[in-house]
Amino acid sequence: MSGDESRMKELFGLNGQVAVITGGAGLLGVKHSEAIAMAGGIPVLLDIDAGRAVAAAKKISDQYRSDAVGLGCDITRANMVEEVRDKILERFGRIDILINNAANNPKVEDGPEGENWSRLENFPLAQWNEDVAVGLTGAFLCSRTFGAEMARRGSGVIINIASDLAIISPDQRLYRKEGVAEERQPVKPVTYSVVKTGLLGLTRYLATYWVEKGVRVNSISPGGIYTNQPEDFVEKLSALIPMGRMADVDEYQGAILFLCSKASSYMTGHNLIMDGGRTTW
Repeated sequence: MSGDESRMKELFGLNGQVAVITGGAGLLGVKHSEAIAMAGGIPVLLDIDAGRAVAAAKKISDQYRSDAVGLGCDITRANMVEEVRDKILERFGRIDILINNAANNPKVEDGPEGENWSRLENFPLAQWNEDVAVGLTGAFLCSRTFGAEMARRGSGVIINIASDLAIISPDQRLYRKEGVAEERQPVKPVTYSVVKTGLLGLTRYLATYWVEKGVRVNSISPGGIYTNQPEDFVEKLSALIPMGRMADVDEYQGAILFLCSKASSYMTGHNLIMDGGRTTW
């Protein structure tokens, strides 16, 4: 191996580092975990659904010869987060990386009784509280619990998964339906934008709070991922993106690896926007 190749492995390698990924059994959570495993790290997948977390971790372990672990955890409950921290420390003796990925994705569609609940005028307080609890309170509790352990050890990385909708407002024209009255038109619910924008504030706060303890904190704002959405929606959204398409599910792994590794050692408090250029228009 040449000196340059060795340097690249040193920059981007995560050998033996333990990374906690919330919402670990979800679409992006699994991809983040794969990126950690491919770089030699040990992903710990936290998810409200313990069975899915365990199954996803086993698949990653088998594919990448990693010691990936899946654990059930309600990140809105401080005692459960602390119990998981203790389990991880007992097994691995360290926590190096936290990826705050868990979030509700409130739907645009009507509710079960046909009520148009996605619109701001009708948006249920209970749904607001639940979305904020998972996306913001959960990120706060995990950052407080795992971040404090990193600060105690003198090094660590926290990545908050925000969104292009933390930078811009949802374009509600994407969801319009022909022949539907204005007050009945579906919209992207308010909580998604609020939660994702809040994560940017959390990123800036934590980046300066623990900077002297060697803990770097950044965020990433991904654009929409293509997951077989209706063709008309994909066409309308793609027209708003300079690159003319939605993201593939694997396209954020390089950014995650960069932010977790020494390659970004002089980077903290930053929001990395990866949206195909959408927010430049």
